[in-house]
Amino acid sequence: MAECYIAVDLGGTNIRAARGTAEGHILARASHRTPAIDGEAAVIQRIIQAIREVWPEDGNARAIGISAPGPLDPWKGIVIYAPNLPGWSDVPLRDYIMQAFHVPTRLGNDANLAALAEYRFGAGKGYNDMIYLTLSTGIGGGVICGGRLLLGAKGFAAEVGHMSVDLNGPRCNCGNIGCVEAIAAGPAIAKAAVTRIQAGEHSAIPELVCGNLADVSAETVGQAAQMGDALALSVVLDAGRAIGAAIVNLLHAFNPGIVICGGGLTRMGDLLMQPIRQTVVERAMNRDYWVDIVLASLGDDVALLGALALATEPEQ
Repeated sequence: MAECYIAVDLGGTNIRAARGTAEGHILARASHRTPAIDGEAAVIQRIIQAIREVWPEDGNARAIGISAPGPLDPWKGIVIYAPNLPGWSDVPLRDYIMQAFHVPTRLGNDANLAALAEYRFGAGKGYNDMIYLTLSTGIGGGVICGGRLLLGAKGFAAEVGHMSVDLNGPRCNCGNIGCVEAIAAGPAIAKAAVTRIQAGEHSAIPELVCGNLADVSAETVGQAAQMGDALALSVVLDAGRAIGAAIVNLLHAFNPGIVICGGGLTRMGDLLMQPIRQTVVERAMNRDYWVDIVLASLGDDVALLGALALATEPEQ
């Protein structure tokens, strides 16, 4: 059999595992609900179960890569904190999995590994310097420099959602003020629309949620924007400008060859992407910093493929 690797995507809702090749071809899959409420041991046992379901028949898997949320130590393989996994604190996840399967195992941050996946297998192929942003409930991302994933001194690099783009903006959940995540992530978009509606501005948004503003989401705002609703269009425009300003900062700091945007917010299409691109044109130091800003290409498999790429990466 050809050499194969194991990939694991640990999420707050689902655990997914796959067997794949170094070229990014997935050969087998398994998926289970994450028993997060049952605690650390239950989650780890479910990970082990999922891996066993995709383990090659000849027992010859070269390595395991794990994509996990939260701040983590990629060298020690420790999940420091995972907001969607109650009770997880300094969990030596890599060692637990290595003890179960006795093959090299690597752990990486999910947003960073999404960047690695797009670089190796997706829209970033051919670029040795690349920025990836995931635009969703939060804003995260990763940086590829010289063909290597940027980790930083402690493994915490590329928290791109927590760049401040408004010194007088809202306080973010991270404690900073004016983070792009606090202004342009999904919940922030919904909150901005609801606040303006409650202040008396007219919009079709209440009709889309049967008058229950608690049900407004970024998807609702995007739907209204597609219908031509002025308030929704304005909110999406503001979010796009904030994301664009963050990208300008990244262009100046890292001088990438391409910027890739993924995540649920990108389903808004040009309504979001056009103000992002226009802001870059308006604010970049000069046109030498302009690059293509494109949509991610790997879809829902991006975390699995990132874990697969990590399993095949040389040691840093």
